[in-house]
Amino acid sequence: MRARTTKITRATTAVRHDLEHYCRDLNGWPRSWMGVEKDLPPGEQLLALFRPFLEHLVASDLSPKTIQKHVDNMWALGGEFIRDLHSDSFLRKKPVELVLRQMIEYGGPLLYHGSEDPQRSFDSTCRKFHQFLTTTAR
Repeated sequence: MRARTTKITRATTAVRHDLEHYCRDLNGWPRSWMGVEKDLPPGEQLLALFRPFLEHLVASDLSPKTIQKHVDNMWALGGEFIRDLHSDSFLRKKPVELVLRQMIEYGGPLLYHGSEDPQRSFDSTCRKFHQFLTTTAR
C-alpha cells in the first residue's frame, strides 16, 4: 500500500507593523542627533522630511528586516547630516532640504564609523530616499 501525501497550502499573512514599531521614539530622533542646541531645528526639519518616507517603507511589501535596516540607515543619515553641519558652518545658512538632497544625490555621505557592507546598505537607503523625494516632489 502506498502512503498518501497531503499538501497543505497555507496563505502567508505578513505581519504589518506601524511606524512606531520600527522607529521607537521617532520624535526624539532630533535630540539624539544634536550636539548643541542649535542642531535641534535642522534635526526637526529632517524628521519632517524623513517621516513620509518612513511611512512609505512601513506600508510597503518589504520584509520587516529590510524595513528595519532602512529605518536604522535613516537614523544614521540624520546623524551624519548634523555632523556635516558641525564641520561646515556654511551649510547652516542653506535650506535643510537642499543640503539633504545634495548629500544623498548619488548615495549617502561616508559613514563616520562605517565599513564596506554598512556603507553599501546605507547608500542603498539614501538612493531609495532620494528617489522617493524626487518622485513625490512637492
